[in-house]
Amino acid sequence: MPLDVAATRASIVAEIRAAKAPPSSFDPKSYLGSPIPVLGLSVPQLRAILSKFSRDHRDLRADEVNALAAAMWSGGSFEEKTFAMSLLGRYRRMLDDASWSLADRWADEVSGWGLCDTLGMGPVASMVYDRPARFRDLLRWARSENPWRRRVAAYGLRDLVYAKDCDRPLRLLERLLYDEEFWVQRAVGTWLRECWKRDRRRTEAFLRKHVRGLPPVVITVATERAPRSFREELRRKSGVRGRARRSRAGPPARRRRRRA
Repeated sequence: MPLDVAATRASIVAEIRAAKAPPSSFDPKSYLGSPIPVLGLSVPQLRAILSKFSRDHRDLRADEVNALAAAMWSGGSFEEKTFAMSLLGRYRRMLDDASWSLADRWADEVSGWGLCDTLGMGPVASMVYDRPARFRDLLRWARSENPWRRRVAAYGLRDLVYAKDCDRPLRLLERLLYDEEFWVQRAVGTWLRECWKRDRRRTEAFLRKHVRGLPPVVITVATERAPRSFREELRRKSGVRGRARRSRAGPPARRRRRRA
């Protein structure tokens, strides 16, 4: 029987809203930088709801997965959108070009690191890894006017980096090295750090080559696991002073990047 998308969405949303959020000492909406309401559910709570759904729906078609994901994405809470992205991840083996089109559209609609990173490290990373030709799209996203899409592009490198394939990640990160947006800089530093864990010699050579003008936050995050002497060397040679600029509102107009 074909999936009744509207009824299924209503049932999942009811489960999400019925779940009691665990006690928290901080404001999850502020913490996640979310522009939409956050109910405060934990990751295990959302995973449990998704696991129950997938156990009951083992034979969905790609078009049904995409339709339900799109319906969940239209919801008004952080958890509904997170469920939509996680749904694509759970049915990874059957994703198709329509699934990629969904992720592409969502990349222009996300803001705040919580949604961006879930999208990038989740369905975007897996679909790029499973179909290498999509890496060209990530390179295009890295030139986007939208800084959140650029951050998604960086986080979309996850599966490649974890597979110790640093060729393509370093190629994309080179395009973002001198980005002036704080949250993009953090993402660049994060994935350079992950590259360093897997190929220290090559990543250190990459950082030395591009050190001039490198934003301080990139150096700080990229060298978290590196020797202090290497971190200080990069700071000394970068020639950059002052702190990075944060983007707190919506995506600003694209600024010209500083080049070495």
